[in-house]
Amino acid sequence: MLEELTIKDFALIESDYLEFTNGLTVLSGETGAGKSILIGALSFLLGGKAELSQIRSGKNEASVSAVFVIKQPAQKRELTEEDEPQNAAEWLDQHGITIENDRVLLRRFIRDNGKSGAWINDTPVTRGELAQFSAFLVDIHGQHEHQSLMRVPEHRKFLDSRAGITAEAEEFKRRYALLVAKRKEYDEYVSTMTERLRKLEMMTYAVKEISEAKLKPEEDVQLEEEENRLSSFEKLYSDVDSITSMLSGSEDSVVDLLKKLRRTASHAAETDKALAGLCERVDSAFYELSDLADEYSDYEQKLVFDPARLKEIQDRLSLIYNLKKKYASSVNAPLSELLAFYDDAQKFIDENSDSNSKEKLLASEIKDIEKDVLARAESLSQKRKAAASQLKTEVDEILGKLGMSGTSFGVSITEKQGTDVAWTCGPYGKDDVEFLISANPGNPLLPLAKIASGGELSRVMLALKTIFARSDSVDTLIFDEIDTGIGGEVAVAVGAHLKNLAQNHQIFCITHLASIAVYADNQIKIEKAVSGGITSSNVFLLDKEQRVSEIARMLSGDSSTEQSLEHARAMLNKYAGGF
Repeated sequence: MLEELTIKDFALIESDYLEFTNGLTVLSGETGAGKSILIGALSFLLGGKAELSQIRSGKNEASVSAVFVIKQPAQKRELTEEDEPQNAAEWLDQHGITIENDRVLLRRFIRDNGKSGAWINDTPVTRGELAQFSAFLVDIHGQHEHQSLMRVPEHRKFLDSRAGITAEAEEFKRRYALLVAKRKEYDEYVSTMTERLRKLEMMTYAVKEISEAKLKPEEDVQLEEEENRLSSFEKLYSDVDSITSMLSGSEDSVVDLLKKLRRTASHAAETDKALAGLCERVDSAFYELSDLADEYSDYEQKLVFDPARLKEIQDRLSLIYNLKKKYASSVNAPLSELLAFYDDAQKFIDENSDSNSKEKLLASEIKDIEKDVLARAESLSQKRKAAASQLKTEVDEILGKLGMSGTSFGVSITEKQGTDVAWTCGPYGKDDVEFLISANPGNPLLPLAKIASGGELSRVMLALKTIFARSDSVDTLIFDEIDTGIGGEVAVAVGAHLKNLAQNHQIFCITHLASIAVYADNQIKIEKAVSGGITSSNVFLLDKEQRVSEIARMLSGDSSTEQSLEHARAMLNKYAGGF
């Protein structure tokens, strides 16, 4: 239930604070006074579109806040992240927001720089989250919402809501989408069969060829190094032999010279201890170059030219070269690229070696999903037919109370035409749903969208809203000009119906008709005023005498004559009581 509403610098409203109770509250005022601005402010708060035009002229920010009383469920469910909340309390619990004293505060603002923000209590939320949560709190029937009855696809939604199968219909939509996706996958698989078989043959040959080569990681690099050594054997041997001779193979070799240098340095160090460090470095150089000479000598001893090994290496490198040319990006690509191609090719073979099996598997999956979809579609259809009969009875009963006693309402449910699931079913089942109406006894039922007037559509929508409200957890219902196209006794009937509906819900109604307004438990007036060249819409709750005056204005356009005032008092005494 909406308990408090605060509006600051929103459109023509400068600053307003209102407190509300249960029952029927009527909003009235002259045409253009700004009645719909109040509903617009509430719509903005509940997650509606934020626009710079909503900011009052000359101000830099518009803000709206409200306190709602939240019903706590009798039994608390333990919800997971995947579960859909069924009421406001569950939504808050799922989002970690605490209800304080059975109340929650909603706040939202928009600034002239385009920035906007929203909170539930002290928790910032997105516009989408705000709209999702507020859908559990308030249902706004907009000024032209009854026009949705002109759109036949909307009829199925109304019927599903009455049948309580909205969630079931959404699950069917997901299963149907899966069926469509699987069929597309199957068709694409079959259509590319020839290309896939050709690729399979090529990959099978490639895997066989690469596998037979028994490649090893980095093998090409190692072979190229060995080939370079063998093919340059004579120069390499000559260079190593020269190095060995220079190091230790002659009387004037480096090692022999270092021996002499070492003795001389040792004598000098004995004479002057300051040279001991340099003498140690000479010793280190001697031992290092002696080891170096030995290693070069050993290398020279083992250096053997093997023409057979050279040919073997060259043949192996040629094989690797040809494989890279076929299956790698270039002959200079690393061997790892060739091995990666092998792994990918093997994976493709594993996935497609038995293509007929995959085709059969897809066909089997499709058959199972088709069976499930058809069963779900039949279940939805049966529930819709049962609900259609109940909906007709309920709507006829309410329409009779709304001045349409000779009117008969009906629901047409026809099966979609086709030969398979794709055609006999759509995203929401196998049914085409359309509302019908007969305006006069004895006349056949005809499409509602074609023959109903604006006033009739408004009353049909009110009847539907009433029916849904019986099982709906939403406490607050707002009707923005539900009186479109009606008057006289019909307006009286609508007022009485709204009054009755308000016994179990908090009802707000914008109306121009006194015959509806007199049924209200509370009446709020919106009036436009100009001060200092600036226009404002002022909102205030009427007391008894103010209400008499406002009803008189609504009746005759004149709230000053005693005759209109007496008429207003008489109507309020009759329908509201206590006047």
